[in-house]
Amino acid sequence: MYNILDIYMNLFPVRNAYLFRYSPFGFLGEGIILISYDGLSHIREIRDDIRSLPIIFSAICERKAKFCSGIEYLKQTSSKYIFPSSVNSMIVVPICFGSVVVGYICSTEFKDDFINMDDKLLSSFTYYGKLIGKFLENTTGAYHSIILSKRELEVMKRIAWGESTKEMADSMNISELTVKQYVKSAIKKLGANNRSHAVGELIRKGIIS
Repeated sequence: MYNILDIYMNLFPVRNAYLFRYSPFGFLGEGIILISYDGLSHIREIRDDIRSLPIIFSAICERKAKFCSGIEYLKQTSSKYIFPSSVNSMIVVPICFGSVVVGYICSTEFKDDFINMDDKLLSSFTYYGKLIGKFLENTTGAYHSIILSKRELEVMKRIAWGESTKEMADSMNISELTVKQYVKSAIKKLGANNRSHAVGELIRKGIIS
């Protein structure tokens, strides 16, 4: 996670990076870590219903990086966050696993040579979020190799993140019937009663989050 943010700060004109995980259940954003020129710190105390933060909600719904500054920044961020008076801008970069957003990065401070946020730079931020998602998609726990196949685990992850059978079929380039077969075999291997029970078991074992 540190490396993801370190690369991000080297690639883009930002001076800090907040990393959050996101769950579509309850529209919950949970802080993980913050990296800045002052070092690394944990931000686990931050938990938000992102529907109360328009810029984050918009970035997640559209799966595109969003930027705001000036008056728009004040309108789109929560008053519960106390930033220095010099902070008046924010970029939000969704981390996309296929069609599902699993997290996001926020930056509120920018480098001295930063001039303006044009469409090309915003597209680069969006692309980076997708690259992180691809990396996470290929990263799995060792335990799954004993219990679930790679495809079975991928399907269960997507269920946990709120994807429908059709969305999974489209993003994985397989039929809906095949998706259902993966789900059925995963449930059986886990000794679960249904999809929710199976996802709960995988979360409890720390295989997915």
